[in-house]
Amino acid sequence: MTSREGASAGKAEAKRALRIGVIGAGVMGSNHARVLAGLPDITLVGVVDPLPAHRTRATEMTGCRTFADLDALIVEGVDAVTIAAPTHLHHEIALACIGQGIHVLVEKPIASSVEEGRDIVAAAHRAGVTLMVGHVERFNPAVAAIKQAISGEDILSIAITRVGPFPPRMSNVGVVIDLAVHDIDLIRWFTESDIVEVQPQLSSAVAEREDIALLQFRTASGVLAHINTNWLTPFKARNVTVATRGKYVMGDLLTRQVTECFGFKPDGAYSMRHLPVGHDEPLRVELIAFLHAVRSGGAPAVSGDEAVASLEIATRCLETPSKPAAASPARKGPRRVVG
Repeated sequence: MTSREGASAGKAEAKRALRIGVIGAGVMGSNHARVLAGLPDITLVGVVDPLPAHRTRATEMTGCRTFADLDALIVEGVDAVTIAAPTHLHHEIALACIGQGIHVLVEKPIASSVEEGRDIVAAAHRAGVTLMVGHVERFNPAVAAIKQAISGEDILSIAITRVGPFPPRMSNVGVVIDLAVHDIDLIRWFTESDIVEVQPQLSSAVAEREDIALLQFRTASGVLAHINTNWLTPFKARNVTVATRGKYVMGDLLTRQVTECFGFKPDGAYSMRHLPVGHDEPLRVELIAFLHAVRSGGAPAVSGDEAVASLEIATRCLETPSKPAAASPARKGPRRVVG
């Protein structure tokens, strides 16, 4: 075979339709199937879910086949899968797929525990398959605009609010794992630095697990960050602010509006502008990035190691006891004002 023929063969292989399966047909899994069914050079082999109602919904949405168990999908032959099953099943399902040489995208959090997450990462490394984790917020166009705006800046602080009503679906996790893990990942991604200090304040107001969390962090690079998250706010809010030495960036992740303040003057004056933000669906961009990594063999956009690191910080938030504020010393009389 000549070098030209070899190159042509490689290109044909790269363009071969990838056979993809989706595991889990809840809300997120159904969206995975919807997006994958509309992508070029993709064959959606089918969707796995033990619940008949979920399988019916997946068929109605995409027209694809459905299976009651994972083995039936594997028998059909798949190159890659996306795992959108409940978190406590991620470890078992991911290892089963990796053991068959199947590339895997697993929804966040990567697993129920740091140890299980590390198991998945190690198995993927041994098998030589692509492992990506679905921290979809990184693919939000507003987040991408913020990341670009602060590139090369000396970041001082980050504040993130992610609040909303109590979720209709009951879960075996609280707001830290369900919501705050998104923002822990964003803090690490924005700063390109590890989180070295954790100061959580947690409360369970209406749920068995924590439904209010105020989390404070310090990164190895010295950035101070905090996350405000709860299930008590009657409406959804997703806001990010980043202060650097040269600018102040504000982003609404729902409306996808990003504003930058800059050119600070000694008299307090400054300039402000709205930054351009794309309109792509984050999940679609994420899945395209995963499929590109599968085809190219390159590094995935969100690695298993990154996801485990964020899960480890979230776990530390749950394990670190909240420290009550030290009592102020009693004053015996009115404070004297000097001058």
